[in-house]
Amino acid sequence: MVSGPELRLPSPLPGAVGLSHLSAYDWPAADGLRGGTPHLHLVCAEAYVVTGGRGAVQTLGPDGHRDIPLGPGTVAWFTPGTVHRMVQGGGLRVTVLMQNSGLPEAGDAVFTFPPEVLADPERYAAAATLPPGTGPGTEAAARRRRDLAVEGFLVLREALTAGDAGPYRDFQRAAARLVRAEVPRWRALWRAGALAAAERTGAQLDALETGEPAYLDDATAHRADPTRLAGYGMCGHRDEYALPGTTLPSGEE
Repeated sequence: MVSGPELRLPSPLPGAVGLSHLSAYDWPAADGLRGGTPHLHLVCAEAYVVTGGRGAVQTLGPDGHRDIPLGPGTVAWFTPGTVHRMVQGGGLRVTVLMQNSGLPEAGDAVFTFPPEVLADPERYAAAATLPPGTGPGTEAAARRRRDLAVEGFLVLREALTAGDAGPYRDFQRAAARLVRAEVPRWRALWRAGALAAAERTGAQLDALETGEPAYLDDATAHRADPTRLAGYGMCGHRDEYALPGTTLPSGEE
């Protein structure tokens, strides 16, 4: 038997964050803007690093409605509970960094569908789920999903602009009720991902303090190429990677 180096699985990205690349949708919506599907994340912060083109991210939160310009080199991020909508201005291309990799794909993201859809889990799932693949049927479903979310988004935005935060807070609570049963599964993903990454750092600090940094013997480098190009994501066409600690293929986009 020929001996050799032990096979090592790829390590997570720093911080066990998710990573994907988006080209914002160019589809016109009911308000004349072109772009993605408004939604929020319940426990994950998200960041955009703009690598090309121009556009904006519209957000809804306790601070009202904001329209944040995006251009090459811009970094924009938002905390859990912030509704966000990517708007295309021309060739907008964004690298997305997502806290708690794996949780958005597990349902942490909730679309701004009208209240009657949010109140019915089966109806919500039917509207939110896309057929597999990247063919015309998937594109049509993605556009319907986007348009339904924009419908709800415009109502929330109008109320916030008028100084009424009630509909926005009602949406947040409806989103939380919709996913409540998933929390135990999310907790397991968090423990195996982001929490484990933080605990590894603690163990490494302990090793340095004792003068026995044996973990340095495992130092290595990794490379990854996209496993799927131009899938249908929430905000745009999505290039994704299949690596531990990075955004996992969703199976529905």
